[in-house]
Amino acid sequence: MSITRWDPWDEVVSLRDAMDRLLAESVVRPRGEGGGMTSSLAVDVREQGDDFVVTAPIPGVTPEDVEISVLGDTLRIHGERREQRQEGGEGQRWLLREQRYGAFERMVRLPSSVKADRANAEFRDGILTITLPKTEEAKERRIPIHAGRAGNQAQDVPIEASGQSRESAGQREEARR
Repeated sequence: MSITRWDPWDEVVSLRDAMDRLLAESVVRPRGEGGGMTSSLAVDVREQGDDFVVTAPIPGVTPEDVEISVLGDTLRIHGERREQRQEGGEGQRWLLREQRYGAFERMVRLPSSVKADRANAEFRDGILTITLPKTEEAKERRIPIHAGRAGNQAQDVPIEASGQSRESAGQREEARR
């Protein structure tokens, strides 16, 4: 007969695993065929120059089954993955069925407004790529820094344009006095 030492953390970990499985089964997966539940869509959003680029994998969906809309700074992707009915003979049954079918939707709030009329969407190899140009107000602008004199008066030449550092500008100012 062997004696096993009881570790309370083993039970906590197994409870956590059970809760993860329960939530994954009941919340993430759509129920039944077309059960009226809308699943989410994974997206990647990146800033590329003057554009926001959104990519989303949607294999098995045709471009006709996807609707894209923009309102202000919010992008909405809505679509439906249709189930492929396979007629089979007698004695066929599913052993494992993990592919999801039905409606999906994703709303993404972008950091700023975009020009919806200049947006572009491309669908290639199951990947949807949406390019959204930023509005003029949302584009980054460089602001030149002017060196200050005594009494907080601005100097004529911006440091950025003169190619000199703040120290050398300050040394020049002292040399003039």
